Amino acid sequence: MIGRIKAVFGNMVVAQTEDRVVKNAVGYCVRNDGIKLLCEVIRVRGDSVDLQIFEETRGLRVGDQVEFQEDMLSVVLGPGLLGQIYDGLQNPLPKLAEQVGFFLEPGNYIHALDTERLWDWTPKVQAGTVVEAGDTLGSVPESIFEHNVMVPFGWEGQYTVRTVAESGSYPIGKEIATLTDSSGNERTVTMEQVWPVKRPLCVAKRRLLPSKPLVTSIRIVDSMFPIVRGGTYCIPGPFGAGKTVLQQITSRHAQVDIVIITACGERAGEVVDTIREFPELQDPRTGKSLMERTIIICNTSAMPVAARDASVYTGMTLAEYYRQIGLNVLLLADSTSRWAQAMREISGRLEEIPGEEAFPAYLESRIANFYERAGAIELRDKRIASATIGGTVSPAGGNFDEPVTQATLKVVGAFHGLSRSRSDARRYPAIDPLDSWSKYVGIIDPKKVQKVHNTLRRGDEIRQMMTVVGEEGTPIEDFAVMLKAEFFDSAYLQQNAFDDVDAATSVDRQRFVFDKILEVLEADFVFKDKNEARHTLRKISSMFINWNYARWDESVVPESDRQDEPMNKAAHKDDEATERGDFKEILGQIDQYVQSLLKNADKSQAKDKLEQATA
Repeated sequence: MIGRIKAVFGNMVVAQTEDRVVKNAVGYCVRNDGIKLLCEVIRVRGDSVDLQIFEETRGLRVGDQVEFQEDMLSVVLGPGLLGQIYDGLQNPLPKLAEQVGFFLEPGNYIHALDTERLWDWTPKVQAGTVVEAGDTLGSVPESIFEHNVMVPFGWEGQYTVRTVAESGSYPIGKEIATLTDSSGNERTVTMEQVWPVKRPLCVAKRRLLPSKPLVTSIRIVDSMFPIVRGGTYCIPGPFGAGKTVLQQITSRHAQVDIVIITACGERAGEVVDTIREFPELQDPRTGKSLMERTIIICNTSAMPVAARDASVYTGMTLAEYYRQIGLNVLLLADSTSRWAQAMREISGRLEEIPGEEAFPAYLESRIANFYERAGAIELRDKRIASATIGGTVSPAGGNFDEPVTQATLKVVGAFHGLSRSRSDARRYPAIDPLDSWSKYVGIIDPKKVQKVHNTLRRGDEIRQMMTVVGEEGTPIEDFAVMLKAEFFDSAYLQQNAFDDVDAATSVDRQRFVFDKILEVLEADFVFKDKNEARHTLRKISSMFINWNYARWDESVVPESDRQDEPMNKAAHKDDEATERGDFKEILGQIDQYVQSLLKNADKSQAKDKLEQATA
């Protein structure tokens, strides 16, 4: 199917053809020098076809040839994806750099997987077995996982296995099985298959309601605003508030199997930092490089906007693929604002009627369709797998009322809003505990969380009142509540990401420390004056902060109540002699000090009652 270019507008091309053209199909615009540029059909009007080009359109001229296909924009799925760094079109960037150098050139496309690498194949079916799409035919080892090779997802009906390859080492293009359908037609299966990125991939027995908490080891997330496996959450915030760092911490310590990072439109400096740091980071689960269970998709702000749009769907399709294998996947999109800006630019070139702030009218539906692809599923063999989506939003000026943030809030299950004031005050993570929320149930009893929420909200009200009436006009009872709120903020919500111990807090430790802090918040202290209240709460806060840097002692929790997943001993650092202090020793000091305060309070209250009775 051939057409001719009749107009070029930036990254959009208008072509004319008399052949049959399908919307969302791909094609190639052929320059005079023979270089082919990948494109996608986004609108058909009579014999005119609007195309978005995934490359720079420099060199295209009116009259150049366009080759249309009926295939949609697709990605290659198979063993060898882990540890790779791709662009938005699934070109492996390291190999692309070896071929063309450090500056990308249009028209260069490389197969996403290594076709020469040999994989140790182990069959799991025999001749005569009846299978369907998504059923496992065999497996190969990939990183620390068993990569299942499945019947292609697009095949319909039942098939009978005619032949299957014996155990051995084969490349991904090798025929490993032959299947026959009900009509007797033969179809061959290799280790790789292709799937369109804009079509959701979910071949499962049923879809489940996400309920199991996804532990990130970040206290303010796990305890206050939890997320679940198969759920969705967003992290909006102004520039420099810590969105990227928060995502990197989550990718390292979250209890998931696979992490996929999609940098859609981020600045090149941030992307380069991610590429450099991840191979050096140690996976707490295995002690090996974190990159062995990570996929990075790079599409910087300097790349074409059409490829930025494709990178989001590419990352989601890879996440869905590993979910079909039976793993728990976390997709981190940074940032969806740049993706929305790409949609706005494409919509403007199509001369569509703009919506709020010139974004397209279908912005909300596009964002909703993306987040709806997350979820937990039950596979045909009764295994449970999930794909969780965490997207960051970069609203201009930190304004959460802008269209992208509001459209995202309507579909996600948790909102972790970053605050500029907390970031400037170096209170990290800079998640605002008053503006953030979550619809999920986490590792802490919701009733306990609500008590802390009430204390934080009441403390903020008193703080605002003090700016008007001053400290002298504030009752000491209210002043103590404000100090307790400050104590919880500094001792629990704030976390040091650069410390080996405080960077990640286990489930058992979060529950234990949360209960101890709740005891302090509910304690009825009696202070003589505000200076004594300030000194006492600051001392307690200092003791709890030092406690955060002491290594966790599991013996304080009964073995029957422990919830933590076992960690690899090779990855666990155990300092025999440490200057941080012993966990139990600091716990004893806290209990002793708090009990002494309560005893003094009881004596003071008894004395007041005696004086009242005597009077």
